[in-house]
Amino acid sequence: MSTASVQRSNLAGALCAVVAMVCFSINDVGIKFLSDRYALHQVILMRSVIGIAVFAAVIMPLSGGLSVLHTRRPVMHILRGFCVVMANMCLFLGLAAMPIADAVAIFFVSPLVISVFSVVFLGEKVGPRRWAAIAVGFVGVLVIVKPGTSAFQAASLLPMVAAVLYAALHMMTRRIGGTESAATMAFYIQVTFILVSIVFGLAVGGGQLAGTGDASLEFLLRAWIVPERGDLALLTVLGVSIAFGGFFISQAYRISEAAFAAPFEYVAMPMAIFWGVTVFGTWPDPTAWIGIVLIIGSGLYLLWRETRPDTAPALDAPNYRR
Repeated sequence: MSTASVQRSNLAGALCAVVAMVCFSINDVGIKFLSDRYALHQVILMRSVIGIAVFAAVIMPLSGGLSVLHTRRPVMHILRGFCVVMANMCLFLGLAAMPIADAVAIFFVSPLVISVFSVVFLGEKVGPRRWAAIAVGFVGVLVIVKPGTSAFQAASLLPMVAAVLYAALHMMTRRIGGTESAATMAFYIQVTFILVSIVFGLAVGGGQLAGTGDASLEFLLRAWIVPERGDLALLTVLGVSIAFGGFFISQAYRISEAAFAAPFEYVAMPMAIFWGVTVFGTWPDPTAWIGIVLIIGSGLYLLWRETRPDTAPALDAPNYRR
């Protein structure tokens, strides 16, 4: 492929990544907005049913029709889907109890976890500078989480768990990305969302375990209810955005160099701060700003190192979601 072709592919991939981040950011703020009235699994089920309908009506016809349902790696799709579902649930449960900017910042530790996983599971080499960047990023998490202080809340660990699950997803995506299309991967993710949400709904959707008083647990254990008309409109927006977000993020890393596209995922951070201020009236406190800078700075440094020709590859992309 010529240099000009690579540049065009990179720019297209970067644009896809930005579009995906806008879609995912809309999902974050929408789900946080609904988290005090509905059960998480009900929101995800309704969102995913709408999303898969949009996929079938718009994305599937443009991606080869029914052929996108064919896969050579069904087991890997199931494993990827489970990681995505559980990671989303952890992130959204964290959003129910935390400022949106803090939760998103902690989640962005995922590139650092990916670096660690690449060493442990893929045998790749990470030099001392990368290890130092990883350490700085995890210090940033500690600054935001504040363990051992009265400000600590267990919900702040949930975005970290989500980041670890996304790192596991990333390892699997690297294995199947060469044989599976972006549309195929996006479709099976939504199918897994629907199946897991139904299981959760059957198990705890009656609200028999609700009443804990904890914001995150209530979001998980609350009984299913009939959505209000205005909320149905919001759920429709979430379904449309997740359908396109899932497709565009998969497409971004199929058509461009991962190290080029990945930094564009960080547009989600200023968007999270914007939503926090305008929708929820929250602004990161000075301590949180320090943690955000440490996490984002270390992640961007790792991605910058990947663009250097003298650097061995150790990181492909944050693979933000869904």
